Amino acid sequence: MVKITFPDGMQKDYEKGINALQIASMISPGLAKKCIAVKLNGVIRDLTDPINEDASIELLTSDSNELQDLINHSCAHLLAQAIREIYPNSLFGVGPAIEEGFYYDVDLGDIKLTEEDLVKIEKKMRSLAEGNFEVVKKVVSKAEALELFKNDKYKTELINDLEESALITVYSQGKFMDLCRGPHVASTKWLKNCKLLSVSGAYWRGDAKREQLQRIYGCCFIKEQDLKDYLVILEERKKRDHRKLGKDLELFLFSEYGPGLPFWLPNGYTLRRTLEDFWIKLHKDRGYVVINTPIMLNKELWETSGHWDHYKDDMFTIEVEDGTYAIKPMNCPGAIQVYNNGLHSYKELPLRYAELGNVHRYEASGALNGLFRVRGFTQDDAHTMLMESQVGEEVKRIISLYDYVYSIFGLNYSIELSTRPDDFIGEVETWDAAEAALKEACLSTGHDFKINPGDGAFYGPKLDFKLRDSMNRIWQCGTVQLDMQLPGRFNCKYIAEDGSKKTPVMIHRACFGSLERFIGIITENYAGVYPLWLAPVQARIVPVNNEYHLEYAKEILSILQEQGFRVELDDRNEKMNYKIRESQTKKTPYTLIIGDKERDERLLTYRVHGSNESVTLKLDELVDKFSKEVKSFGK
Repeated sequence: MVKITFPDGMQKDYEKGINALQIASMISPGLAKKCIAVKLNGVIRDLTDPINEDASIELLTSDSNELQDLINHSCAHLLAQAIREIYPNSLFGVGPAIEEGFYYDVDLGDIKLTEEDLVKIEKKMRSLAEGNFEVVKKVVSKAEALELFKNDKYKTELINDLEESALITVYSQGKFMDLCRGPHVASTKWLKNCKLLSVSGAYWRGDAKREQLQRIYGCCFIKEQDLKDYLVILEERKKRDHRKLGKDLELFLFSEYGPGLPFWLPNGYTLRRTLEDFWIKLHKDRGYVVINTPIMLNKELWETSGHWDHYKDDMFTIEVEDGTYAIKPMNCPGAIQVYNNGLHSYKELPLRYAELGNVHRYEASGALNGLFRVRGFTQDDAHTMLMESQVGEEVKRIISLYDYVYSIFGLNYSIELSTRPDDFIGEVETWDAAEAALKEACLSTGHDFKINPGDGAFYGPKLDFKLRDSMNRIWQCGTVQLDMQLPGRFNCKYIAEDGSKKTPVMIHRACFGSLERFIGIITENYAGVYPLWLAPVQARIVPVNNEYHLEYAKEILSILQEQGFRVELDDRNEKMNYKIRESQTKKTPYTLIIGDKERDERLLTYRVHGSNESVTLKLDELVDKFSKEVKSFGK
């Protein structure tokens, strides 16, 4: 017998090997029909998994808010089932759930899917969902799995990566069978509210030298209204696409002569420089010194740092007369050269170097995506050299800095702690101590965190800051990486209190992550309507009639520009309403209208972006208003 504990604390004995679906049926046949999965000892499992020991269970129905990943992953299998029925010779890569949906990588030979094909596949998926196919789990040996999937080279490759003794789970629904660890819904009936969103190319296992598959993206919800609401959000996101806004607002461009290398137009460069100035002042006020290091350095430096062994395939290199040089993919070795330029005392530590460093990394052309994924970008890096005893306090300072910065842009965040990877350098004990220090710093500042096992950098564990924007998307931006390896590789030393030479610890950290990506994120977050302090053009002056009002408009332009505001004058011979509409289209925060009253009484009338209401006030009052708004960062 096994003792089952229910959420209300009630306990009951059942025969060993019983499953959650059978338990639900004993309670009520109606409940069994509503069950989608079970949480067994806190872990979501298949309803049909046998229970062979005492356990706590929670039967999960459509009212649960914990099933979204399960629904999406199950729908990926439904997509594969539909594709196999339409394209019998199809082969399948992997089909995981992702942050907001799922994808499946498929090989359809010479067939290239179109939007019309997605509609056809989606229709078949809904038909299969209506068929209410039972999803059946089976455990097989490696040899049995190889036999089951002998006609699919991708599944065969995945199976061959497993140990000979591995027990492998496969799931079937109708005539379709897939290789998967699960868990899954008990029936396809829960997958009716599905939508295919797009298709793109994806290399098998992320290797540009391997086959290119077609990656089909989709989403699925238990409730129809949730799907409708999500599709509305997607439409809003299209309007906010930073690539579209970048063109409309004349911020940046990309050229075929430099894929993944953004060109900053005047408005975009103003936006970028405003962010850079904000960043530099912020860091100087907090005890950082600002440096700049070369963009290209000798291969020997990258071999010493370990980047050559771990990162050379993603680096751009060039041969010159004294050897091989690499365009830097990281700023940290350069910061170490600055530190080693002199001898340092423990009294100087922590020593904080801040650098807006231009770096380059090779990204496959298919992965490039506006400012979100580029080949050349600016990391807002800082590298702090300190004693091991100072790590906890320094990480707390950094988290406090991030709290301040992200709040200015209206971005909430969560933290993930990425631990020791398989290809780490250094000692396990050192890694354990570093991970413990990061955990303590998070908790002591009131921040919870999620463990991301094995995803640390090769030289140390890290904290990743996941930002959530106004469209409810998650972005990886900030990071804090604790490094107890690199300073030793470069023989970094400081004079300790007892006169001995010791190796400092190094903290790598970036707040924006990259300037380019962060600009893309906030552009979409604000829908292009930047707060006054950040807007490339803060105000646009529109004279009602150039013949009568242009002279006063030019005077206002001169005064506001002298006060440091970014103001433009629209003196074209166009109708006033046309120029006002265009100012709104360009998302200018303030449109200043100059007519007879404004000229005669030395006043200004303004409209805030998105509003038809006009407000009239004196020039000095407007200057005071702008000044306060800029200083408060638009809060």
